[in-house]
Amino acid sequence: MHLLLVGISHRTAPVDIRERLDFQTRGLEDALSALNSRQAASEAVIVSTCNRAELYAACEDVAAGRAAIADFISEYHGLDRSAVLPHIYDVTDLEAARHLFRVAAGLDSLVVGEPQILGQVKDAHTVASAVRSSGTFLNRLFHSSFAVGKRVRTETGLGSGAVSVSFAAVSLSKKIFGDLKGRNVLVLGAGEMGKLTALHMKSQGVHQVTIVSRTIAHAARTAEAIGGASAAPWEELDTLLGSADIVITATGAATAILTKAHLEAVMRPRRNRPLFIIDIAMPRDVEAAAGDIEQVFLYNIDDLQATVRENLARRASEVSRAEAIVTEEVDKFGQWLRSRGAIPTVVALRQRFEAIRKSELERLAASLPPEAKGRVDDITRLIVEKLLLTPTEQLKSVNDPETVGTYSEALTRLFGLEQKQPAPAASPDQPEDRQERRDRRVEPFVRPGKR
Repeated sequence: MHLLLVGISHRTAPVDIRERLDFQTRGLEDALSALNSRQAASEAVIVSTCNRAELYAACEDVAAGRAAIADFISEYHGLDRSAVLPHIYDVTDLEAARHLFRVAAGLDSLVVGEPQILGQVKDAHTVASAVRSSGTFLNRLFHSSFAVGKRVRTETGLGSGAVSVSFAAVSLSKKIFGDLKGRNVLVLGAGEMGKLTALHMKSQGVHQVTIVSRTIAHAARTAEAIGGASAAPWEELDTLLGSADIVITATGAATAILTKAHLEAVMRPRRNRPLFIIDIAMPRDVEAAAGDIEQVFLYNIDDLQATVRENLARRASEVSRAEAIVTEEVDKFGQWLRSRGAIPTVVALRQRFEAIRKSELERLAASLPPEAKGRVDDITRLIVEKLLLTPTEQLKSVNDPETVGTYSEALTRLFGLEQKQPAPAASPDQPEDRQERRDRRVEPFVRPGKR
């Protein structure tokens, strides 16, 4: 069984192509059903975001799987294959695992360290599990990727600090007010940057967002786009300034619309209540001297961009630490992957020992008193467990596939494992099966007509 990744991302395809290959539009459940009906893989998970559409598959024939999945991507979205293929990349086995781990860690994101991607990867696996498209193989892969994302988030500073102007404004607001819940936000201008900053504020649970524009219709459209915001005419500006906690200015006016004298008049009845002003207009909407007023905290776009640059530099210094975590987890996954080659021998060895144990118990049954039979059964089972524990762990810990093959062949000959043995019921305490049972919480997708 091989791991195969086929996909496109912001690194290989422009936004117009990525938009047309969005699997979320019609739902991941439908996409997985359509993919599985092609029998291209025994397991599949689709990760689809605004920056990537990646299909992870467990398959035996990599070449056939690669071709079938590439065809599926173009045909499912109704695009010509020639328009899609130049943008597709594919990797296999541990390199595919490394790619997913880097994605979950935020290392492959458009903005390095962005936190949303880990949740999107988890959601993709949840959907695949729900439709029984992900089994032992991909369950282990994705749960390992979750561990990577969690470690990078807790052990490094890769995701710390705002790296967009609009979010930097939110971060600075928190430094002044702490919790933004209950705060009133006033946006001057109905442009895109002001709207984006207001949306970030809204996500922090502010009490009210009010949009003011010289054209009330523009203000109303922006307020509607934000959702839950209100629009007000320019004539109410002074009143709104008196009740606002945070002011975002982005009007595009040729000269300053808020002077020092104007804001001094606004601040008098506020009784030293702080006013935070974010001037993201170019040219600036607020006179620079207004920042000298007591309890007026004025930041312009250059201040915010400086914060963004500092945070980006800080994140860059954390990349190597995050990459080291990815490498550690890839090694762990690789060890598990290689150990799967030993599983048939482990199972056969257990079955052989269990068959001998039961055979001997049946032979001795007549000579044992009834009250001793259960105790003897427990003791012999424990002895078998202890005898098999070390060879089982040693065999599964071997990293070299050739060595696994050599050991497996030796055990097969020494214990006659090629002979058919009855398969006893598995004990819930068999150590080599515990992780396998955890990985099999969701049964793998079974293709029609195959077992």
